[in-house]
Amino acid sequence: MSDSQTSRFVADEVARVCEGQVLSGSSGQVFGGLTIDSRKVEKNDLFIAIRGDRFDGHDFVGEAVRRGAVGVIVSERAVVSEQPNVVRETVIILVRDTTKSLQAIARHVRQQSGTKVVAITGSVGKTTTKELAASFIGVRHTVVRSVGNLNNHIGLPLSLLALKNRPEVAVVELGMNHAGEIRQLVGIAEPNVRVWTNVSEVHAEFFSSKDAIADAKAEILLGAGKEDHLVVNAGDPFVMSRIVDFPGSITTFGVDVQADVRATAVQDNGVDGVGADVDTPVGRSTFHSQLVGIGNIANVVAAISVALRFQVPLDAILEVLERFEPLPRRGSVHRLSGGVTVVDDSYNSNPEALRLALQSVGASQGYRRRVAVLGEMLELGEQAFEIHRASGYLAVQSGFDCVAAVGGTDGDALADGALAAGLTDKAVRHFSTSEEATEVLAEFVQPGDLVLVKGSRATQTDLIVDKLKAEWD
Repeated sequence: MSDSQTSRFVADEVARVCEGQVLSGSSGQVFGGLTIDSRKVEKNDLFIAIRGDRFDGHDFVGEAVRRGAVGVIVSERAVVSEQPNVVRETVIILVRDTTKSLQAIARHVRQQSGTKVVAITGSVGKTTTKELAASFIGVRHTVVRSVGNLNNHIGLPLSLLALKNRPEVAVVELGMNHAGEIRQLVGIAEPNVRVWTNVSEVHAEFFSSKDAIADAKAEILLGAGKEDHLVVNAGDPFVMSRIVDFPGSITTFGVDVQADVRATAVQDNGVDGVGADVDTPVGRSTFHSQLVGIGNIANVVAAISVALRFQVPLDAILEVLERFEPLPRRGSVHRLSGGVTVVDDSYNSNPEALRLALQSVGASQGYRRRVAVLGEMLELGEQAFEIHRASGYLAVQSGFDCVAAVGGTDGDALADGALAAGLTDKAVRHFSTSEEATEVLAEFVQPGDLVLVKGSRATQTDLIVDKLKAEWD
């Protein structure tokens, strides 16, 4: 946090940005880094005691100092004196709210960096679009990206701290499950390029309608100026109806629709990936991607649209795309012994993403059986049972010969849907938990099977993938 090429965190400046007070230690202390996790503290770090739902960072101040932190940000003066290892030289900064302090520091770093920030939101495909865009932009610019899905009121600020090294471009994602959250994140990131991929019935438990979800996502448009740019899905009417007053420039993308960047002649090659022709303002070409699922075509053209904004040549973009591999747990393909193939999409699930995965993987040919291992999907509200039942039915319609459902009542609904679609009792299994399913499914899968594993993170369907890999490696 200075004018050098790499910004530094200095105690008195941190206190000013946080509207806090230095209680002890040197106000000129320079911190090597900043963390909220006492287990990850390195020598000369600044530790912020965040209070969360399941923990309170104030309980770990002493541990952070023992591990090498030379400064701490706290909202409780008394708690510091009660912690072992805190010495007179430790910089203690007292603030009203440590979470807001983290956000304020991140915003300050962002403003001082001079970095162009790309922020991506949408119901489906945010992380893949982010990774693609960052990879494409990296051909011509120094770029950082948010790690994993660090996209909420704590994760995004932590990602933005990387801007202290002043990269040319940062690509981050903005997540939400309640109205008002995107507004807050946009205020922290102050993006130059905003990307809105789509609207789907995700987090329906917290919203009255799809229009309400779209309104919450539309908060990404807030605070934009004439110099800002917007990249949006021309094929999504919920998106397009909300961008009419955007003050800056706009690039549209889409699949088989009129758009500035559009994919046509789409090819779905199942577990072998996807391909399409792509038309752009700088020319036309054809691409192939290892990404599994037809839904990834939209992610690809969205990311191409962003990269073109940063003057990355189209041929260079497509060279990177050809090599780009699916992210771990997000459609990664494992070809195991005995001709068993596992598509690991266990990171998360929602109705639209599941539909696209079922249709692509279910259409794959040349396998003895196609087995869908489906974990329940969360935050679907009163519609949950019917959505899960319809998803189980769709699995059979999409070509799957067996369905294994994981979860409680909604797992029952998945299994019931598969039975209603015509599968026999022997071809449909239901398990309460992934732990329960691992041993059974490891024996159930046979040589030559194609297995799709997909579920919300809380169902831990990744355990099933790991067991299958160990069994058939």
